[in-house]
Amino acid sequence: MITGAIKNKIDKIWTDIWAGGITNPITVIEQLTYLMFIRSLDEKELEREEFENLTGEHMDKIFPQSPAGQAMRWSKFKNRDPRAMFDIISQRVFPAIKNMRSGKLPDFQEDGTMVEVDAQSGGEGQEDTAFARYMDSAMFLIPTPQVLQKIITGLDELYEHDIAERDMQGDLYEYMLSKLSTAGANGQFRTPKHIRDMMVELLQPTPDDAICDPACGTAGFLVSAAQYIRDHCEDTMTEEQWAHFAGDCFTGFDTDPTMLRISAMNLMLHSISHPDISYQDSVSKQNQISERYTICLANPPFKGTVDAESINDDLKAVTNTKKTELLFLALFLRMLKKGGRCACIVPDGVLFGSSKAHKAIRKELVENHQLQAVISMPSGVFKPYAGVSTAVLVFTKTGAGGTDQVWFYDMKADGLSLDDKRSPVEENDIPDLIARFHDLEGEQERERTEQSFFVPREEIAQNDYDLSINKYKKVEYVPVEYPSTAEIMADLHQLEMEITAGLAELEGML
Repeated sequence: MITGAIKNKIDKIWTDIWAGGITNPITVIEQLTYLMFIRSLDEKELEREEFENLTGEHMDKIFPQSPAGQAMRWSKFKNRDPRAMFDIISQRVFPAIKNMRSGKLPDFQEDGTMVEVDAQSGGEGQEDTAFARYMDSAMFLIPTPQVLQKIITGLDELYEHDIAERDMQGDLYEYMLSKLSTAGANGQFRTPKHIRDMMVELLQPTPDDAICDPACGTAGFLVSAAQYIRDHCEDTMTEEQWAHFAGDCFTGFDTDPTMLRISAMNLMLHSISHPDISYQDSVSKQNQISERYTICLANPPFKGTVDAESINDDLKAVTNTKKTELLFLALFLRMLKKGGRCACIVPDGVLFGSSKAHKAIRKELVENHQLQAVISMPSGVFKPYAGVSTAVLVFTKTGAGGTDQVWFYDMKADGLSLDDKRSPVEENDIPDLIARFHDLEGEQERERTEQSFFVPREEIAQNDYDLSINKYKKVEYVPVEYPSTAEIMADLHQLEMEITAGLAELEGML
């Protein structure tokens, strides 16, 4: 668990970077990510050297065995003069990790010329991590040797004394990501961890699932799903399930190379070294994936529109629109296997929008698949990013209907204040929501005046497939009895007499 003392140390590193002139939070996280990756390579090398010394078995090395290659290791440069350290990282280490091949870093000649790694020379198990695959366009932006020294000293102290465990490394990265407080150009933003965890709890993934987030951002949903599987299944997982867990169990797509690097690092710090993290516009014609995954978890971009020419025809056949929030719903249905489940966040407009495209996707969910739940969330959930009202849709792909009734839940509190500060509060509907969702038999008799209730499919169809909870929720009005006019007039006369008596008493004192 990240304590207040550890947070203070992270904040100090963050402040040092800002003082150096890097003020964009994504850029700060990106630069820290590079340094964390450089340190993780040295950690792996130390583990291999230790194994080699214990067993006598030869292990392929990440770093070249030359003096120049060994000088690139974190443990070798971290105590050097700031200027020498800056030169090593900017001119040797950073170019080297951008050209990492087959799990090995290239060497350098005496004149500084890089010696390319033979892509075929790597040993078994030396394939690149997902993070290393997306380093080509990376840029080293730390401005001065002094700033770099402060960052490396701060990170090294954290790793040595505070976050030695892998779980703690993941928590540290989560805390860094929580500092992202601006939405992207298409309305994408980081989903709060407790909301992601709630959605994962609703679907309860297993080690055998194939889980996808086609708008993965920082890979938060994949991390939450991985943590759920570890918490509930770690003691019973087979070797095959662990191999699946470390690799193709988790898939994410994004169109931002920076986000791909950050998400790959986030997953790597949570024991997922080879996820399928790909650069891809999920709703475009380049994405032809169909019926591959058993679970989709996502918070797709809300405000975005895409070029009509690039949209996949399969999606337009379901909902003919350029709005990303509608196209992604059609995409989930296509990418899921039959029986596959999805929990996704949508803006409220998806629930009641009157356009043909809005009605078409809602009808598709209700009539041709099994829409299980519509969970209305309060508008402050995504502050300080945005105050947009949202809902969570939970559905199963069937291709043959199955929606008899839809469960609605009116979430009024999520354990945090609904203003920009998002401070902890006692009111929290999430535990109640999860408990009710997993006991839907007990929900059958609930009235529409309660916090959750069922609505029959026929009624939803009669209302143009409107899925907004206020369309079906009944408000119970409690009659208020007021005094009669005669009683009110008598009270006014009494007050008037008391005021007159008070004024007379005051005059007598003068």
